[in-house]
Amino acid sequence: MNRDLPDLPDPLDLLVLGGSGVDTTVYVPGLPLAYRDTYHVPPVVDRIGNTGAGVALGCHALGLGVAFADLIGDDPQGVLIRHALREIDCRFGPARAGTRRSVLLVGPDGRRTSLHDARATPGERLPRDLYAGLRPRHAHVSITDFCRHAYPDLDGLPISTDLHDWDGVNEYHEDFAYRSDLVFMSAAALADPLAVMRGVIERGRAHTVVCTRGADGCLVLTRDAAVRAFPAAPLPGPVADSNGAGDAFVSGFLYGTLRGRPLEECVRLGAIAGAHACTAPGTHESPITESLLLARASA
Repeated sequence: MNRDLPDLPDPLDLLVLGGSGVDTTVYVPGLPLAYRDTYHVPPVVDRIGNTGAGVALGCHALGLGVAFADLIGDDPQGVLIRHALREIDCRFGPARAGTRRSVLLVGPDGRRTSLHDARATPGERLPRDLYAGLRPRHAHVSITDFCRHAYPDLDGLPISTDLHDWDGVNEYHEDFAYRSDLVFMSAAALADPLAVMRGVIERGRAHTVVCTRGADGCLVLTRDAAVRAFPAAPLPGPVADSNGAGDAFVSGFLYGTLRGRPLEECVRLGAIAGAHACTAPGTHESPITESLLLARASA
């Protein structure tokens, strides 16, 4: 177990389960990348990555009290993760196959293709003693296989998850989709986003489903209202890359939720945080701060 801070935040706003890794970012001249024996590229960089780390770092930067539990390897990538999350209360168990990794190919327009190595070990579970006894105001569960077994231990807590580019069919995502109260997803692989959102509401316990659509904003469906479309926030500067934008959106939305803001404002805060991420190189190195988020929201 790793405990970088002597005391937990009081109160603890958010517990994030799973989803740290290391991103190797390669800036390429275009996507899709045409075959060639050799490309000369700018410096290739290893950075903190993956969704759980992004949500934890984003919410921490917004002033929320955050605890994080995950499995990582006893390897150089695990060392990088420990260092990157050193200001957050972290509880790490050993991942038998090593730390999760991704290679991100980023084009000049900021779009990316992710090559994800999940390093999954069948039957592996997040040890309960990493998070037992914590009673946060909210839990966010990453869609790592070893986290699906934690839901019974979170009974009574509001739970969110991010299904990312789910196609609406893959059974792997169903535990997360139907056992969470607040569900985020991307429209990237959905032929009919609204049908999938309705299915999550009808088959699960979610009260709100948010489907992000990049520059086209997002769709929001709740149990008591029809689907609504919200615009994206304007970029505050030139696009750098889109890595981490979805996790930043989730962080901003959760910040609004935990601060008691109305749904419309939560969406706007998420959109502003996501737009900020698109202008910051890397994945999770420069999350938006609370003061900057609120200043941009008021403007």
